[in-house]
Amino acid sequence: MLRLVSGGQTGVDRAALNVAMERGMPAGGWCPAGRWAEDGPIAADYPLRETPSADPAQRTEWNVRDSDGTLLLVTDAASAGTELTREAAQRLGRPLLSSRVDAVPDVDHFRRWLRAHKITILNVAGPRESESPGIYDAVRGYLRAVLP
Repeated sequence: MLRLVSGGQTGVDRAALNVAMERGMPAGGWCPAGRWAEDGPIAADYPLRETPSADPAQRTEWNVRDSDGTLLLVTDAASAGTELTREAAQRLGRPLLSSRVDAVPDVDHFRRWLRAHKITILNVAGPRESESPGIYDAVRGYLRAVLP
């Protein structure tokens, strides 16, 4: 069964964890020390482990490192964290699929990518809600459509 990991930040991360938990999928990942997110501490019901550092960059790196591949969900808004995720995946040699959440999801392409890379632990990342307003809802719809 596919396990989903994410960092717990608002926007893409939180939407991914919520969809996984509502479907009964295994979920988890790393979050910054203190469970920091832009809307306050991440609730304890999110199954996340804290990194030693409060710097979100360590969370990003460790979620990429500990997964088989990363799904980067984006809109027009670029963010430093999203680019950091892209760079970490390239540096660590992890498969990366970038997809726009404002387009019709290509379910077949996504599932072929999962199979081709033998992904059992999927990191889902992208901008936080303040950097891309509305992305939380868009990601929930996208993931509900593409996840097996």
